[in-house]
Amino acid sequence: MANTRICVGVIAGSFGVRGEARLKSFCAEPSAIADYGPLFTEDGSRSFTITITRPLKGGFGVRLTGIATKEQADALKGTRLFADRDALPALPDDEYYHSDLIGLEAVDTGGTSLGRVSAVHDHGAGDLLELADGTLIPFTLALVPTVDLAAGRVVVDLPEGLI
Repeated sequence: MANTRICVGVIAGSFGVRGEARLKSFCAEPSAIADYGPLFTEDGSRSFTITITRPLKGGFGVRLTGIATKEQADALKGTRLFADRDALPALPDDEYYHSDLIGLEAVDTGGTSLGRVSAVHDHGAGDLLELADGTLIPFTLALVPTVDLAAGRVVVDLPEGLI
């Protein structure tokens, strides 16, 4: 796995006037984000230990180490936070971190390349794999029966005429 860190949340701005921040968690168990620390900025230049202070609509109120004022918390708005992959739980055989799927080659059942997975979207109704050309494929067992991380590919079994 090339990715040593995985995005687990984003700072959504300040909360209150005492340096707390709003945090949106991308974790399956949202409150577990505090267990994976320290969390790093995308470039790795800063790290924070998270202490959840309260649940909020769409996330949590948190304290971040080194952040003491509302202005400091506001300055972090939009900052994505990453956890070391080793700190995250192991997944069952049929589950994957989105970052593991991005970059895999998508091939049809005959072995013809359909392109590379450029993104994974989750809009609440199930994950979608986006290929480099913009094609969206529902990430279901019926349509993507094989994910082979070692070979760097996914096998896509699309109904005729869909692409």
